Amino acid sequence: MEQLKLAALDLEDLAVVSAHVQDAVLSVGDIRFLPREKTAVLVMNRFVWTSGKDKRTGQYERRRAALSVHRVQSMRSSNIEQSDKAQVLELLAVTFDTGEDPAGTLTLTFAGGGVMALDVECIEVQLADLGAAWGTNNKPTHFLG
Repeated sequence: MEQLKLAALDLEDLAVVSAHVQDAVLSVGDIRFLPREKTAVLVMNRFVWTSGKDKRTGQYERRRAALSVHRVQSMRSSNIEQSDKAQVLELLAVTFDTGEDPAGTLTLTFAGGGVMALDVECIEVQLADLGAAWGTNNKPTHFLG
C-alpha cells in the first residue's frame, strides 16, 4: 500500500483524517507545539484499518505518521501527564467545535480520558505517513459500556 497523505480543510475532511488516526499510539514526548509557526505536530504509530489482515502472515499493519495541525493559537490538555514523556496515549478521535467561524477548537480524544484541545483560526490539518509499514498481531478493540 502506498504512503498516505491527507489534508483537511473542513469538517468532512477532518472526519476522514480522524478515521485514519483512530487507535494510533504515541508518547507524550512525540507531541510538539511550535508557537512561532502556530503548528502542533504529533508523531504516531497509526493502525491501518484499510489494509485488513494479511492472508500470508496473519498480521495487521501499522505505519509511522505525522499529524500536523496549523494555525494553532493555543493548546491545552487534561488527564495527560505532560512531564511523563514516555506516557503512551491511544488516539480515539479528532473533532472540531466551531467558535467564531471559521475559528474553533480542535479536540483530540484519547483512551483513558485524556483530551488535548487546540484553539485554531480554522481547520488546517495534514496527515502523512513517514515510512514503510510493519506487521502487528494486535488489532485494537473497543468495549462499549
